[in-house]
Amino acid sequence: MSDTLDDAAAILAAQPFSALVGARITEFGGGSATLEIPIRPDLLQQHGFVHGGVLSYAADNALTFAAGTVLGASIVTAGFTIAYLRPAVGTTLRATATAVGSGSRQVLCRCEVYVDGPNGTTLCAAAQGSASVIDLDRTP
Repeated sequence: MSDTLDDAAAILAAQPFSALVGARITEFGGGSATLEIPIRPDLLQQHGFVHGGVLSYAADNALTFAAGTVLGASIVTAGFTIAYLRPAVGTTLRATATAVGSGSRQVLCRCEVYVDGPNGTTLCAAAQGSASVIDLDRTP
């Protein structure tokens, strides 16, 4: 996405949905990125767990920010898959992604999503995805 954590934070802050969920980027560089989301009641589903859409958002954005450390800022998610492993109950959601391979226009990344909860830190989801360079001059 850019060169520094401050630049990455500015990009995240420019995303209205990221602001809506309260996301913050806490680590960025060298092929990896970590995104955190404070858990609040309006991010939960009917059983009191963090909604799967929030987990997906966290994985998607962490994957793309990790890819951005390799390819730069002009990228978008090309696709990803996620496996929900355990319900997310706690105070903070943390998605940590790492680039595992790249070409000149695409990066493959893996992500683990953890929750800080009453029993410590728990792995609640895992994802894999890719991001691709986008030509912003040619986008409609």
